[in-house]
Amino acid sequence: MTPAFLAMLQPFLAVTEAGAEPKGAPEVPNIITLLSARFPEVPLVEFLHHWENVIYAFIVAAGLSVLAYIATRHRTMIPGRLQNLFEMAVQSLDEFFAGILGPEGRRFTPFLGTLFLYIWCMNLFGLIPGMMSPTGGPNGINTTIALAVCVFFYVQYAGLRRQGIVGYVDHLMGTPRSAIQWVLVPLNLPIHLIGELAKPLSLSLRLFGNITGEDVLLAAFLGLGVAATGFLHLPIGLPLHVPFIFLALLTGTIQALVFTLLSTVYFSMMVAEHEAH
Repeated sequence: MTPAFLAMLQPFLAVTEAGAEPKGAPEVPNIITLLSARFPEVPLVEFLHHWENVIYAFIVAAGLSVLAYIATRHRTMIPGRLQNLFEMAVQSLDEFFAGILGPEGRRFTPFLGTLFLYIWCMNLFGLIPGMMSPTGGPNGINTTIALAVCVFFYVQYAGLRRQGIVGYVDHLMGTPRSAIQWVLVPLNLPIHLIGELAKPLSLSLRLFGNITGEDVLLAAFLGLGVAATGFLHLPIGLPLHVPFIFLALLTGTIQALVFTLLSTVYFSMMVAEHEAH
């Protein structure tokens, strides 16, 4: 942490020290946060600060879209490095999802593969200086809920399309085939409905909690490194947060994989139910 970097953090540090009580968990300031601390009354800055999670999510989506366009606009039989990288990623993801869903599940590979890459990039985007992870932070729960809602509605749509309305309702009732099972329908139906609604909630909370925990950990040790310049009289801060960057790389990847894997299992439950019939 050089003096120039400490000077960049100074507006944020001044804001946190000015208040009598902390306003929440510590977070590493990003460009929009620094602008908000320096120009709190500017309407454009207020707008950017209010929607910063959405803005960074769109930046990640735009970056992935541009890379995908560049990699596929001039496809050749002998691929270049970028095309080869994308083809290897697509093939690996396709084999992974097909291993869970079977050959028929390959139709879900574009959605699930995009979901994994998007969440993975958003999780790691906050490790870039001046950026933030849209899946973490004070408003990161909005991003994770939006992702989980997309999965929820696509799973329900896939279930309705593959099983039909009658088969879908039969699935929610617990596929009753005997008199006892029909008697238990009033109990099984609300349980299945609650379970379907709990799936997106569990997905969103798990991802948000883990990524926010990483951000808080990095911010806490970054703050300790900055504080060391004062009581140790050092010309530069201590990089106490660096080991946790590697931890964030690992856990960010794992959380993207867990979110996508559980989404794949939800699709598998619908496909398996249809194939069993």
